[in-house]
Amino acid sequence: MDETRQALALEATGKFLTLYRYLRQYGRQMHAEGVSGRKIATLRYLSEAGARTVGQLSTYLCIGDSSTSALIDRLEERGYATRTRSRADHRVVLVDVTPEGRELAERTPLGGIPRLREALRALPEEPLVVISEAMTILVEILEMEDEC
Repeated sequence: MDETRQALALEATGKFLTLYRYLRQYGRQMHAEGVSGRKIATLRYLSEAGARTVGQLSTYLCIGDSSTSALIDRLEERGYATRTRSRADHRVVLVDVTPEGRELAERTPLGGIPRLREALRALPEEPLVVISEAMTILVEILEMEDEC
């Protein structure tokens, strides 16, 4: 590998590690607050978007329906979310945020993946395409399965 490519590879790895460390630190901070970043992301999403189905939450969070159901169980136990049957179709269960969940989402510092989601939504299309392509390459390099 020539020196330029080696320097670029080292720089890219350093930036990846910076992101990784940041996300871990935010996760530890949220754990100290007694709530996970994923729970906060769910509460923020429900606060903004309104009631959603388990499937819609799964898609938003990039996790499976069973993991989403378990997450909702924990949010319900703590009084942060509720499940109700849709009036239009009783087979559909909607998840919504409670006033306590909304208050928690509002007072919790914005960071980690929730911050990333908001920042990415604000970007123009061109840099989003570049970022998406770079993430695809990283997923392939690490031989991971793309879950979303």
